[in-house]
Amino acid sequence: MAIEGRELRNALGRFATGVCVITTTTEERAPIGMTVNSFAAVSLDPPLVLWSLQNNSEVYREYAAARYFNVNVLSSDQADHSNEYARKGEHLLRPEHFRQGRYGAPVIRDALVTFECELDATHAGGDHLIIVGRVKDMTHRPTGKPLLFYSGAYCELH
Repeated sequence: MAIEGRELRNALGRFATGVCVITTTTEERAPIGMTVNSFAAVSLDPPLVLWSLQNNSEVYREYAAARYFNVNVLSSDQADHSNEYARKGEHLLRPEHFRQGRYGAPVIRDALVTFECELDATHAGGDHLIIVGRVKDMTHRPTGKPLLFYSGAYCELH
């Protein structure tokens, strides 16, 4: 049975996910971010997480080559960050949105959690590159609700 791409995308959208902005720096040290919902835990020992980068992303080279990157889990009041860094050509971080992380990659201010990662491995995964990071440090807010995405729209926990 052949699965049509749009139908698969719609079906996958029925799985609620958190929303993250993955941050790193370019070769010229410019801070960049991109919105993703393809984040998952891999292992507690060693501490590993993963996310997926589309092969035709306009910032593919920067993320595929990054030694350090951060996974910033957005709070429900950060939908504007999600929207901004999801747009093509809008990956340069605004100075007021971040601070410098311990390993050089930007940390989104007021994110629920930030996982500061060092590249551990990459794996080809169809039309994406699966990027595995070793968590080197993390920070988190003691309060706040997550920004959730479900069936093509933001939603909230009840």
